[in-house]
Amino acid sequence: MKIYVGNLPSEVTEQELREEFAAFGEVASVSIVKDKYSGQPRGFGFVEMASVSQGQAAIAGLNGKMLKDQPLNVNAARPPSDNRGGGSYGNRRGGGPSRGGQKRY
Repeated sequence: MKIYVGNLPSEVTEQELREEFAAFGEVASVSIVKDKYSGQPRGFGFVEMASVSQGQAAIAGLNGKMLKDQPLNVNAARPPSDNRGGGSYGNRRGGGPSRGGQKRY
C-alpha cells in the first residue's frame, strides 16, 4: 500500500521516515520528493508498506503525529490523474475582452 506523507520537516531523512513507519510493519520503500532544480526536499514523500493492513495501521498511528515539531499529514496515496494541471491548449483566448466580430466554431 502506497502512503502519502505531507508536512515533512526539511531535515527529515528517508531513514528516519522508514524508522517511523517500521513500527507498523514491513516498509517496502521510502522516497522524499525533492525539487529537481535545487535538490531541496519539497515537504512531502511516499512510503510503501508491504500490506494494506500495515498501511492502514501506519496511517492511523502516524497521521497528526509530531515529527521534529511538525504534525505529519499521512493518508493513502491517490494514483496520479490524467489531468496534471497543464490545461488545454485548445482555447488560448481566455476570458478577456472581445476583439469584436462573431465567434468562430
